[in-house]
Amino acid sequence: MREVFHQSLEDVQNRLVEIAGLVTVAIDKATRAFEASDVALAEEVIEEDAVIDDKATALDELAIEILARQQPVARDLRIVVSALRMSASLERMGDIAEHIAQLTRMRFPERAIPKGLKSTFTKMGKLDTEVARRLTELLRTEDLTLVEEIRNFDDKLDDLHVSVFEKVLSDSWQGDPSATVDATLASRYHERFADHAVSVAKKVLYLSTGDWMVHTDTIELPLADQPG
Repeated sequence: MREVFHQSLEDVQNRLVEIAGLVTVAIDKATRAFEASDVALAEEVIEEDAVIDDKATALDELAIEILARQQPVARDLRIVVSALRMSASLERMGDIAEHIAQLTRMRFPERAIPKGLKSTFTKMGKLDTEVARRLTELLRTEDLTLVEEIRNFDDKLDDLHVSVFEKVLSDSWQGDPSATVDATLASRYHERFADHAVSVAKKVLYLSTGDWMVHTDTIELPLADQPG
């Protein structure tokens, strides 16, 4: 029974990695579609979001089944409960990618990115994609150095998010009301995507160290993992 339980926990981790990989594909496609006004690519993101939703639901059902049948305690219980919360964050990240794609489709054939902000949103899209890639790797390997990288990317996205608001509130802004709404919504979507990634990363960090806020340069390996 114990072997079956550990196989179930491994299955939970594998499913988290799979969902994170799908989210990475979604945000990459969504941000490229947004930048290029590629409505066909945007449609792919919108259609494929249902796959992410279904896999997140299936993971939740597996976690609930483990709780009911195995009645885990201590760290095992924290792993299962954290998996439920991480699944919710990943599903939300997929939704955000879909929202970005929907902005592209809504404004087509016009460009969704307001004039003067293309370079900013190009940077934000690349950062979000890198965040998703590192989060997938973190879930796969539990390499805690990736937590700090994700945080650093999030800080950069926060700065760009602020710069968008400064732009649309400045006297030099010439965008019409719809352009202002598009800019603020899109910026918020990009920024929130990374926030959810940080939330997942913090849960992985907590499961590994018992600490929500510790930075990776202060993490000490367990004695069994210390070099020679």
